[in-house]
Amino acid sequence: MLVLLPPSEGKANPGEGAPLELGSLSLPGLTGAREAVLGELVELCSGDEEKAREVLGLSGGLRGEVAKNAGLRTAGARPAGEIYTGVLYDALGLASLDAAAKGRAARSLLVFSGLWGAVRVTDRIPSYRCSMGVRLPGLGALAGHWRAPMARVLPEAAGDGLVLDLRSSAYAAAWKPTGEVAGRTATVRVLHAPTRKVVSHFNKATKGRIVRSLLTAGTVPEDPTGLVEALRDLGYAVEAEAPGRAGRPWSLDVLVEEVH
Repeated sequence: MLVLLPPSEGKANPGEGAPLELGSLSLPGLTGAREAVLGELVELCSGDEEKAREVLGLSGGLRGEVAKNAGLRTAGARPAGEIYTGVLYDALGLASLDAAAKGRAARSLLVFSGLWGAVRVTDRIPSYRCSMGVRLPGLGALAGHWRAPMARVLPEAAGDGLVLDLRSSAYAAAWKPTGEVAGRTATVRVLHAPTRKVVSHFNKATKGRIVRSLLTAGTVPEDPTGLVEALRDLGYAVEAEAPGRAGRPWSLDVLVEEVH
């Protein structure tokens, strides 16, 4: 099973430590594309601060993020699972998983990123600020920059099992499973059951809980139908819609009664 996650806007400060080793990251087929984004981002943030803030879509209160990006090559790095914070990652609670569940997380979780493309939670990265919606002056829109390398690398990473896609739309634009891989991919929405509306906060929190539940239970569904059964066994209310034609993913709605 491969679980595709969005990153978080907020990121922990890794403090002092060994810097990034780009070639040590998982999915080495993305190394060239990573170097291109990293090089342009560091150059941008080492120059005109106002221009960098405009490109990155940062408010005046986030000026410090520009300086942070300028020092990415020498900044301390920590496992991505410790860097990403926020509602989804708080609910996922990687640090409090037992050893077996942590092992499953290391093998199955893949976090998408405007800067790195995608990383495992064990990959050591520095804290940074660069969303997938950014358009860098030289490379253009990052989602477009990542599509070709992702199309080469991700099908192999997906293997022959289930792909559970929990990404937001901006990050989903960087890689859309096609063909046979799409047929065993399930995308998930979290809906407030009484209103049938998506609400951002509990959408993220519930997705984090879903992943934690699967990791803790040691459940490894082989396909979308197996995922539906597994989630129902874990106490989730799930509605599933099979794709209307081949080469499209399954759509799953997880229904939540309370907003929390």
